[in-house]
This record gives sequence, C-alpha cells and structure tokens, in this order.
Amino acid sequence: MNQEEKKAFRQKILATLKQVRSDIEKLVELTKPIPPENAIGRVSRMDAINNKSVNEANLRRARMKLTRLEAALQKLDMPKFGICTRCSKPIQAARLMYMPESTCCVRCAR
Repeated sequence: MNQEEKKAFRQKILATLKQVRSDIEKLVELTKPIPPENAIGRVSRMDAINNKSVNEANLRRARMKLTRLEAALQKLDMPKFGICTRCSKPIQAARLMYMPESTCCVRCAR
C-alpha cells in the first residue's frame, strides 16, 4: 500500500469518524428515558418505547463502529494495515474505502 492510498484511507476514516460521532450524539438524545408523566397516549407511548429500543440498538452498533474506526486509524501506519487477519492476503482497496474498519477480506468475511 503506497502513501497516497494511506492518505486517502486516513481521510475516509476521519470523515467516517466525524459522521459516526455525530450519529452517536443524535442517538443519545433519542434514547433518553421517556417520562411517564408525558400525556402522549397509550399507543403513542408504546410506539415511543419501541422506537427507543431500536435507537438503543443503533447506538450500540455506532459505538462499536467508532471503536473499530479508531483502531483502524491507529493501525493505518502499521505494515499489517489492509492485510486480512484470517488469510493474510491484501484486503481490496474498494472494501477498505467502503468499510475502513474492515479487518478481513470479502472472502473471509463471509
């Protein structure tokens, strides 16, 4: 992997980190407890509780992605970046641009 590719990956990781952090902020707001004194009606309250559960799951996934992206950023300058952890072959550049946190090639990820 040459320096230009690494620079492109760094920019992609930083942009994705910014987006994920923004998403996490929004999801934190959406997962705040629903006060029982809200007079929103029984069905609306059930819908709000369901939406809160969905947002909590999204928040967990976003936090995991944030952790993986931060790890990828730290590993970017290491010789093993872009190498599949299972088969030790290079991960396709398109996959790394789409999912910079990838540690496996497409074949091994299946």
